[in-house]
Amino acid sequence: MTTDSIASTRTDRAPDALRPVTITRGYTVHAEGSVLIEFGQTKVLCTASVEERVPPHKRGSGEGWVTAEYGMLPRATHTRGDREAARGKQSGRTQEIQRLIGRSLRAVFDLAKLGERTIHLDCDVIQADGGTRTAAITGAYVAAHDAVSWLLARGAISESPILHPVAAISVGIVGGTPVLDLDYAQDSSCDTDMNVVMTGAGHYVEVQGTAEGVAFSRAEMDQLLRLAEKGIGELIAMQSKALQNKSCLRLSEKRCSLIWHENRSGIQQRRQAGRAAGHAGTAGHGSGAPGRPGHRRG
Repeated sequence: MTTDSIASTRTDRAPDALRPVTITRGYTVHAEGSVLIEFGQTKVLCTASVEERVPPHKRGSGEGWVTAEYGMLPRATHTRGDREAARGKQSGRTQEIQRLIGRSLRAVFDLAKLGERTIHLDCDVIQADGGTRTAAITGAYVAAHDAVSWLLARGAISESPILHPVAAISVGIVGGTPVLDLDYAQDSSCDTDMNVVMTGAGHYVEVQGTAEGVAFSRAEMDQLLRLAEKGIGELIAMQSKALQNKSCLRLSEKRCSLIWHENRSGIQQRRQAGRAAGHAGTAGHGSGAPGRPGHRRG
């Protein structure tokens, strides 16, 4: 798909509508939990790995830990970016996002019930078109849930440490209009940009809001938060649907995919299950995302 054709799809979506969302569980065979999550043209691979030890500050506490790492493939964006490993250090943006993912997941875990073990969440952006951090949080929760199910099935823990689901979405003001789930083109031209993380209990984990050009009012902020709450409620419903198939664990031969499309006629859902060697349903195809050279957002 060309840059022009990617950009043209934005006009088909209502301001309060999510992009098509796909959640594919069991995407890789080795991790205790793995999910490919797609928000439109943004695609993030989230894996959850269980390690039977904790960082030094948790040793002897009886509690576990949940942590995250985040990265982007070199050609996830319009132009190739260097691997951070090749540069020898992580960018401030990368560190900020992976800390956000970790905080968001820890907010819905009872670490004492996890025991002295760590769940590592690795979120790798395959293709970026805005909202990579919000997609990563939403997908990481599903991967973490599958890792917990794996622990329960093995008898390593007696009850789930997960208290609530958690999901995230971006909102913003574009041309004076509040918009849900910004893609790159909208994110690059918005007056206000906000990322919101919420739990299934309706509590806020994090709100990151910035006026890119024109300062926003309290009334506009409240409007954006209501819009985010709507979108996150829909995402949590999608997570729940995706997790209903109990056979989609690490040892299963199947991938389980849940695809949601929202359009003018309402929400349509389609569930697919196929052999790992087969085709997993996707929300679209594309070779890249529009952007300025070296500029990565989401």
